[in-house]
This record gives sequence, structure tokens and C-alpha cells, in this order.
Amino acid sequence: MRRPRGEPGSRAPRPTEGATCAGPGESWSPAPNSMLRVLLSAQASSARLSGLLLLPPVQPCCLGPSKWGDHWPPGGGPHAGPVQGLQRLLEQARSPGELLRWLGQNPTKVRAHHYPVALRRLSQLLGSLPQPPPVEQATLQDLSQLIIRNCPSFDIHTIHVCLHLAALLGFPSDGPLMCALEQERRFRLPLKPPPPLPSILREARPEELTPHVMVLLAQHLARHRLREPQLLEAIAHFLVVQEAQLNSKVVQKLVLPFGRLNYVPLEQQFMPCLERILAREAGVAPLATVNILMSLCQLQCLPFQALHFVFSPGFINHISGTPHALIVRRYLSLLDTAVELELPGYRGARLPRRQQVPIFPQPLITDRARCKYSHKDIVAEGLRQLLGEEKYRQDLTVPPGYSTDFLLCVSSCGSVLPVRAQDPFLPYPPRSCPHATRDPAQRVVLMLRERWHFCRDGRVLLGSRALRERHLGLMGYQLLPLPFEELESQRGLPQLKSYLRQKLQALGLRWGPEGG
Repeated sequence: MRRPRGEPGSRAPRPTEGATCAGPGESWSPAPNSMLRVLLSAQASSARLSGLLLLPPVQPCCLGPSKWGDHWPPGGGPHAGPVQGLQRLLEQARSPGELLRWLGQNPTKVRAHHYPVALRRLSQLLGSLPQPPPVEQATLQDLSQLIIRNCPSFDIHTIHVCLHLAALLGFPSDGPLMCALEQERRFRLPLKPPPPLPSILREARPEELTPHVMVLLAQHLARHRLREPQLLEAIAHFLVVQEAQLNSKVVQKLVLPFGRLNYVPLEQQFMPCLERILAREAGVAPLATVNILMSLCQLQCLPFQALHFVFSPGFINHISGTPHALIVRRYLSLLDTAVELELPGYRGARLPRRQQVPIFPQPLITDRARCKYSHKDIVAEGLRQLLGEEKYRQDLTVPPGYSTDFLLCVSSCGSVLPVRAQDPFLPYPPRSCPHATRDPAQRVVLMLRERWHFCRDGRVLLGSRALRERHLGLMGYQLLPLPFEELESQRGLPQLKSYLRQKLQALGLRWGPEGG
């Protein structure tokens, strides 16, 4: 059965970040930032980084030309007959041990391209469960020895793919497998004169790397929520140094992790550089332009000149009728909300009301994909028993389109009111109703802060979550965060009800006998 598809990066939960390669006699499991440990611990030459990051994922079928070129040795191509059957067995192996048995028991059928298939399947086996079973060190050593013994027959593409997958799986950069593959890779490089001594001694600077390498690094950080200041600063410096050579379609990918990870770089020229790029390329790639502004919106660093441009009638007319018109209008609606709530000094063009659409019309894909790990159901049951069903609303979307986990209406004296007897929405935009009769009822929003709402370190909210909470607060909603550490520490429904009672009473809320 196929697994449901989610947003980029919303794969099955990985093992904890601290998992590393085990020592002798210990079990081993990978972590999403294994590649980053390799990058940070290795002699980070330009060629080394390119070898680890510039490689495409292994394809399930042909892995490219072999050392025989486009012609295969006698017996047919790599997937003919028994060879094809072995690849199918490797791709369908149900455990690391079974994977190793298929390789060890069929030495005459194993070809060079089978080893990347085996490494890829091992990665799938270890990443398909929230807590994969530990792998015996002997199993990994046997697989390493098989690859080391046969890698002299690998073509350069197979060597690159094995290097890439071994790094992702967390094999140490100075271990025998990585060293053997790296040595074979160097043997196949074209001969060229040795570089001068200073370039050997110094490590690679970000400006010496390619945009593609830096984009892959940025995507890796964003996908796995890795808030690594050293690498983020390197990306920011690369963007500043290579400003003239980068177009907005590349820049949108480079700035993505800064907004997602809620990280403002220390690089002083970062914002001026982005403003110049936006001024230069805003009309060339509309979607890329809006994506860059979305990242800056999460960082509260919106440039006025770029906002003037994207809210202009010419830009809006230009994107109308294009395939990405709806998503651009949704992003423009969010930018207009940010202008309304966070930029009181802005006096430029705004998005016309007829062009505005709900920002998030449904729960985020990440939350839908991980709903079975969420605390929402048990919190809902705790509120039902504590307050009664009529005293809260769940999953209510409030204007201009932000979803709320749980919303309460509270009187001026602190009594929790039946929600259905009140208008649960506060007026939006708030500045457009300065003379409206003030509603004495207060709206309290209980915000679940799940583990995946944070960067991997568990301390900093992701940019999109911080933006939502910031805007709800500016619209007048009183926020009551429920952190995952506190929710996970509650043992059973009685403890959770006591926890919720303490949280609500700390706000001065009062209610009658428990419902239900």
C-alpha cells in the first residue's frame, strides 16, 4: 500500500538527532543530520563538499553508464535475467540482515550497480519507522567490506552515488568505507597539475562552491529543521558574494531555510543584497519574488520597495491567469496581513480586497500527516470534560485565514461563555473598525506547540508558527501556548485535566461544574 504523499520534507519521523555511528559491539541508527556531521568534521574542500552534496538520489532502475560505456559485457544489461531478479530482491528486502544475505549468497550475480541499490534500501529500511530497530555493527561492517572489496570495479557514477548514500547513512568520513570510495574517486579524476600550497592548506570558502551545492545544503537544513548557525551563515555569505551571478529562482531556495528556521543571519549585507536582487529581478520570476518575500515576512524584514512592486496593479495583472496565480494571491494576502499588522508606517499600494483569499484555508499538510502523533484529541477530550462541549471551538479558522486549535470566549469577569452564543471572530482588519462598539468578550486561543512545530533543537519555533502566533496576538486574541514537553509529561487524562485546569485558572478564567 502506498503511503500518502505530503509536503516536501513531511516524511516519516526520523530517529533522534543525536544518533551517531556506533563503536565496536554497539548498535547503530542514522540521524537526519548525518550529512552535516560529515560536512563539519571533514576536511571541507570544495571537491569534498561537491562529492557529498552534488549527487542526485539513486534511481530505482539504471544508474547511468558503466565503465564499459553504453555497451554491457556479455550476458546482457545490468537488469537482464538473474541480475534483474537480484535487484528486485534487494529493493524488496525487509531487513538489513536479509539485504546482506542476498548480496553474500549471490556473488556471481552481483554487479557494481547493486551496491548503491543496497545502500538506498538500507536507508529506506532505517527511515521508514519512527524508531527503527538498531542495526548490528557486524551487518554494517560486512556490507562495508563487500563494497570496499568490489569498488575498484565501480564506474565513477556508482562511486559518487555510494559516497552520497554512505554519508547520508552516517558512515564516518574517516572510516574504511568512505576512505576506500574517496580513494577510488580520486583515481578516476583527470590528471591536473598540483595546486599551489596555500590552496591545499586552507579550507574551501563558500564563494568557491557552486550554487547547486549551496541550494542542496539549504534544502537539507530546511527539510530536516536543522538550525545550524555555522552553515546558515555560510549560505548567507555565499549569497552576498555571488549576488551578481544568482537569479531569483536560485535565491528563493537559498533564503528558504532562514524563514523556515526563524534565523536572521549576522551577515550585515544579507538584507541589502536581497533588496537589490528583488529590485533587479522582481518582474522576471513572480513566484520566486513572492517566495523570497514570504521568507522575509517570517523574519519581519519586509522591504518597502518590493512590497510597492508586488502590490502594484501591473504585477497583479501579470500573475492573473498564470498556473500559479492562486498560490501567489494566497502569499500576497499573507503579505498584506503582515503590512496591516506589523508595518504601520507603510503607505504604499495594498492588495485590493477583491484579490484577497484566505491565507490557510485548511490545516497545514505537516499537521495532517502527523495527526496520529498529535496531542489534539486528548486535549479536546480534556476540555470537553473540564468545560463542556459548548464552551470551546476546535479547529476554527479566523479571518484573515489563520487556524486555531481551540478557541474560548471569556467575559470581562473571566467566565468562560458558550462559544456558539457569541461571535467567535474578532474584527479584521483591526484598524478599519476604530469606532466600532468594543466587544467585552475576550477570545482565548489555546495553541498546541507540537514537537514538529520547532526547529530540531526544540527551542525555537519554526518561522511559519511564530508568524501565526504573532499575527493572532496582534489581532487581539489572547494566546495560551501548550508546549509539547508539558503535554508529554502528563500521564493519562486525569493528569491532563489537572494541567489544563491550572493553565486556565492562571489566566483568571472561571467556569461551572465539569461537563460530560
